[in-house]
This record gives sequence, structure tokens and C-alpha cells, in this order.
Amino acid sequence: MSIFPYIYYMILSFNITSSDNEIAIYAGMVTSAFAFAEFSSGVVWGRLSDRIGRKPVLVGGLAGTGLSMVIFGFAPNLPVALVGRALGGLLNGNIGVLQTTVAEMITVKEHQPRAYSIMPFVWCLGSILGPALGGALAQPCLSYPSVFPRGTIFDRFPFLLPNLICAVILACGVTIGILFLEETHQELKDRRDYGLEAGKWLLRPFRREPERFPIVDKDAEGSCDEANSLLGDELPPGYRTTDGSPRIPSSRTPSPMKAEADARRKPRAAQKAFTKQVILNIIGYGLLAHSISFDQLMPVFLSEKVSHVPASLPFKFVGGFAMPTKDIGVMMAIQGAYSMIATIFFFPIVVQRFGSLATFRFVVMSWPILYFLVPYLVFLPERLQYGGIFSCLMWKITAQVLAFPAMTILITNSAPSMMVLGLINGVAASIASLARAFGPTLSGIIHAWGLEMGYAGLAWWASGLICIIAAVESLWMTEAAGRMDAVDVVEEESRVEEAFLDPHAIDAAINAATTPDKAKIGRDPPPPT
Repeated sequence: MSIFPYIYYMILSFNITSSDNEIAIYAGMVTSAFAFAEFSSGVVWGRLSDRIGRKPVLVGGLAGTGLSMVIFGFAPNLPVALVGRALGGLLNGNIGVLQTTVAEMITVKEHQPRAYSIMPFVWCLGSILGPALGGALAQPCLSYPSVFPRGTIFDRFPFLLPNLICAVILACGVTIGILFLEETHQELKDRRDYGLEAGKWLLRPFRREPERFPIVDKDAEGSCDEANSLLGDELPPGYRTTDGSPRIPSSRTPSPMKAEADARRKPRAAQKAFTKQVILNIIGYGLLAHSISFDQLMPVFLSEKVSHVPASLPFKFVGGFAMPTKDIGVMMAIQGAYSMIATIFFFPIVVQRFGSLATFRFVVMSWPILYFLVPYLVFLPERLQYGGIFSCLMWKITAQVLAFPAMTILITNSAPSMMVLGLINGVAASIASLARAFGPTLSGIIHAWGLEMGYAGLAWWASGLICIIAAVESLWMTEAAGRMDAVDVVEEESRVEEAFLDPHAIDAAINAATTPDKAKIGRDPPPPT
């Protein structure tokens, strides 16, 4: 995100072309290099996280992104810039791993909408702060000559500063991850983590240990012994000895034979991971990548010159709004702020009310209408154009913040086992990365082709066709009962054990045994017979 404001000027500084059209092509190559590399490594990182854990992959991905940004900042030519971006995609293809981590942290299905709204919120925040950092810190010798004079390293590499700042932020993220991020993999979360131990040691001086007071003194020992003897007479037989005491199942270390059997079972589990519903959900997730085409086409549409060529309705017309970049930037900022609010407050309410699948279907069925209407905004009266543009932007953002987290929940719940969830999310992220790599390029080519023929809406309607395919495909999706809907036997047993070990019942028994019968106080003993 941080490279978008200055990528045009960076390509221009390489002195490989002076044509605006060619600069746009090279800028698209730099942007797509990350997505293509992420596509090629997503499945690998997903499967690796199933073997070594989520935490090492996530922390390593942050470190890899920082390294790639430093290389990109020092790039003296286009090939080095492409290598830097591709390295970032190869080393940080862990979006699926992050989704898996969130899925493993959520054990109650009702908590999923709120949990899965956090990632899009952070993404929206980054989409606002990233471009702001890139635009403000690029070419510092021109923007801040008193602070960054000529002849320094920032004059030789004018786009190094924003990448260094981002690398420092990522280094802080790596440090926080090592010290405080907990492993969520079911089979690996109990292993020793030296990073977490170091984090707890660092926080120890800032924690207040609660004062501990003895709960039994020597004077009370006699009364306790008396109470215990009375309890032995009053309680049922099941509580007198350890033979009848309920036992909580303890975690046992698997034997070598069981571990070997589990290792042989994992490849078969991976083969059975991609059920019909999993495949349908992954395809739907990939088709959602059309939204990046909207993000690419909309600024171009707003910037294009107003056309005075008579339109031949309903389809043949050209022209835009000739909107200055400042106004476009304000619109994008408002769009980002609204997306953050909608993600946190609107998405959880809608999904809890209607469910993930119904929400996803409604969104994908409304998207074709949006793509069909956007090109016709040029026919609105001038005083209504800004309102129409804002309405379409809010429509798109609302649909986006509803569709992506809802699909993530559907993928998570359709997984047959948590042991293969990392692989499934890795494949889904790879498919989405491939679509994001091809989408902007194809939509740009179709848009240029449509302008030459006099059809400004051709790229929009082509994207709407993708939405129609996604809407039809969603009709085959189901939201069947998943792993979170089944009652685990161990949990059922633990609830039964808690019923037997009700602390109120035990307290009542103790009081009955230690309190003298009030009805007998003050009575004379019966006369001897």
C-alpha cells in the first residue's frame, strides 16, 4: 500500500521510458510481482504452518516483508525493484496462516463475526496509513530540503526513507510477535516457547503480585479435623474415598506408536481436506478479487476528461469527470474511514442476524447492479454527481466489508478438521492472489480497448459478469453444521463432572455437618429407661 503514491515517480526515475502508457505498464508489473509471488508460496506457507506452527510462519513473514522493503528502497533500477517486491510476496504469503490463527483462537461460533471483523479493520487502517507514509516520506530531499540535504543517501535513493520507516515498524512487529504471540496450533501450542518466557520475564517488574494470606492457622486445625471427621459420616460413599471421585481427563504424551500412526494419517487427511463445499468456498473467495478491479478503475474513471461526444445510448458512450487528484484523495480517505466503521460495527450485526451464507449471497447478487450503474454516473446533473459517486463508493465498501469476512467464516467452518485448516486457507489465499495479479491487468486492457471502441463501461460490465458468475456459484454453497456445531464428548463429560463437583452443594454439606441442630439446643436429655 505504501508504494502506490510514488510508484509512478519511481519508475520515472529509472529512466527506462518517458511514455506515460509504458510507465503505467511497468508500475503494474511492480504491483503484480508481489501478488504472483504470493500465489506461488501461499500453499507452501500454509502446509508449513501445519507442521511447525503458526507463530514461526507469521513472525518469519513479517521479517521477510521488512527485508523486501529494504531491498525495494535501495533499488537502483527496475529489475531490483521487481526482485524486492517478489521477495516480499514469497516470504510473506501468510494471509491464510493468519486466518487460520484467528480460526483456532475462536471456539464459539457466535464469536466469529466479531473476531473476523478485526482483520479487515486493521487492513483498512493500513490502507490509510500506508499511502500517507509513502506519499509524505518519498523524495525527502525535495519535500524537506532543510532536514535531508542533497548529497546524502536519501538523495541517491529518493524512495528509501518510507521503506526504512516501514521496515522499522515491521521490526517492532517481529519483536512483539516473538515475545507475546502465543502458538495456536492444537498439537504444538503446549511446546516450550522461549520467546514467551522472555516476554513474561520482561513484564514481571510491571506486574503486581497479589498478597497471599494463609487460609488455615494452627488454632483452626482442630476444628478442621473435627469437620473432616463429620464429613466422613455425612457425605455419600462416593465422596469418602478417591475411588468414587470424579476425575478430569489429563493430557497424556502420545506414545511413539501413536505418533507414527498420526504421521501416516496426516497425508490421508490432507487428501480429504478439499470437500465439495471447501472447493466451492475457495472458488467464491477467488472470485471476490474482482473488487481490486473496482479499486483500479474508479480513480481512472474519475480522472478521465469530460467527453463532449454525443452518446449513443444505451451502451456506447465515453467520458469521465476530470476530477483533480486532491478530490480523489479525499474521497479515498473518506472511503477508508467508512470501511473501518462498517467493518467493526455493521458486519457483526448483519452476520449474527442473517448468517454468513445469506450475507454473502445478498452481497454477490447486488454487486452486478453496482458495476452496471457506475458508468452511467456521467449522465447525472453536475450538482448530483458527487452524491452519486459517494453512493456507489459506499455501496462498494459496504459490500466488501460484508463479503470478505463472511467468506472467511464459511471457509473456516467448512474445513473437515483443524489439522488441515492451514492448508485450506493457504490454497484460498493463493487463488485470491492469482486473481488479484491478473484482475487489474485484464481490467486495464479491457478498459483501454473499450475506450478505443467508444464503450467506456466495457471493463465495468466485464467485472459485473464475474460477479454474476460468483452469484450463481453461491447457490451451490451450503452452511451445514460444522465442527463448531457438534458437541464434543469431552466437553459433555466435563459438564457432568462440574455438576457433581458443584461448590454450593459441597458448602451446604459442610455447613450441615459442622452446625449443631438448633432444635436440640436447650432441651433436656431424655430420662434413662
